[in-house]
Amino acid sequence: MAESATSGPPEDGGDQSVGDLVSLALRDLTRLIRCELDLAKLELRADARRMGLAGALMGISGFAGCLVMVMLSFALAYGLITLGIWPWAAFLIVAGAWVLLAVVAMLVVARKMRRMSGLRRTRATVQDDLALLRREEGPAVPAVAESSGN
Repeated sequence: MAESATSGPPEDGGDQSVGDLVSLALRDLTRLIRCELDLAKLELRADARRMGLAGALMGISGFAGCLVMVMLSFALAYGLITLGIWPWAAFLIVAGAWVLLAVVAMLVVARKMRRMSGLRRTRATVQDDLALLRREEGPAVPAVAESSGN
């Protein structure tokens, strides 16, 4: 796949210049980066196919689950009717149970959303890296030290 940067002595038999060696190293580095990018593209394509199939199957199972829940809701309502509850009240009880379940789920989601950090540590480390690349001097606090207080 990759050729050696020092494939042998040059044709004139002398040593290679530093410029030639740097040129060969840059060519090899460029080739390596291209190969790595090609590998990443292949892996992403395969992962995208798997994710598409998983998404389709999750959609099908979600739809089937909704159908089952509708059938179980009717069964519960008719079971309550059999126990002597008025039909309108039985269906209202089942609907109320679903509303209660939805409210509890929304409260759990809201609680989890408040804990999201918004990539705070990642942004801090990227800004530190960019400052280092620009050779700016500034207070560089490691992101690990910030997270230890959580």
